[in-house]
Amino acid sequence: MKKRLLLCFLALALLLSACNLLPDAGAKPQAVSEQSIWAMDTQMDLRLYGDSDGKLMAKLTALLNELDRSLSATNPDSALSALNRSGATTDPQLMQLAAEALTVSEQTGGALDVTLLPVSRAWGFTTEHKAVPEPDVLEALRERVGMDKLLLSAAGLELAEGTELDLGSVAKGWAADRCRGEMEKAGLSGILSLGGNIQTVGTKPDGSPWIVGVQDPNDTGRYSLTLRLTGARAVVSSGDYQRFFMENGVRYCHILDPKTLAPVQGSLRCVTVVADSGVRADALSTALYVLGRETGAALWRSLRDFEAIWQEADGSVWITPGLKEAVAEGSFEVIEP
Repeated sequence: MKKRLLLCFLALALLLSACNLLPDAGAKPQAVSEQSIWAMDTQMDLRLYGDSDGKLMAKLTALLNELDRSLSATNPDSALSALNRSGATTDPQLMQLAAEALTVSEQTGGALDVTLLPVSRAWGFTTEHKAVPEPDVLEALRERVGMDKLLLSAAGLELAEGTELDLGSVAKGWAADRCRGEMEKAGLSGILSLGGNIQTVGTKPDGSPWIVGVQDPNDTGRYSLTLRLTGARAVVSSGDYQRFFMENGVRYCHILDPKTLAPVQGSLRCVTVVADSGVRADALSTALYVLGRETGAALWRSLRDFEAIWQEADGSVWITPGLKEAVAEGSFEVIEP
């Protein structure tokens, strides 16, 4: 998948996780429920506190599997595939995701575009045969893509003829938000890694902050930064170092620039977004990667409803000021406010 943000637990937490119970701040034992599943073409790791009967874990795994079946662009039986074939839907979930994508697309000058499925297919990112397509192939696809090909109203969602959606830039963030809602409704806390999309919910039993590691794209065996986070926060990364292929010495990543219909090129290796909303963090991480650091920083200055980390090929790490106090380890420069 397009993102890989690794969850980093401190050594003490790793040791305690082998036990069945963890003490909370009031010294009352609280059950720890952990499970890994495969959904949305990636491994998802769930860790819940207080789910002593396992009912919430079962509910979350069922929800994630249902979202996998519904939002897959490659599963011919999914609701999304049905939309791509018919060109119209009244599915509330697909309509909401289209609305979220349209909002971020408008805010970012079109840097987020969920209509690029035919282009991604031409580059081979939906298959095992990745290669640079001929320019005329891409030009022929241009009339089928663009967020203006989506018509969203209270009556439903319609696509222009030949337009197909790929919701990979928002689906896991949406799944994190849905899981967060169920956890908050049950009054339980936990931390989720949905294919690298991290979602924290509530408070750890011992009152300590959640610790999230941001992977170094130049050395994936280490973290560039570790963050201390409290409450419900979504942390999502997009970069060129997980899904890519090499041809004639050039790296082609799976993140496409809607203007060129080609993989993004440049010095930026990775963008990480921290936000209250999982689906917004998901969408913005893709858009900010397309925009690059300087334009992305300008977007942050205008919106101010998210925080971000940019990692460059030269090893430099840039963060927005709101994350300065959250960094537990790592070197960085602060974006000018």
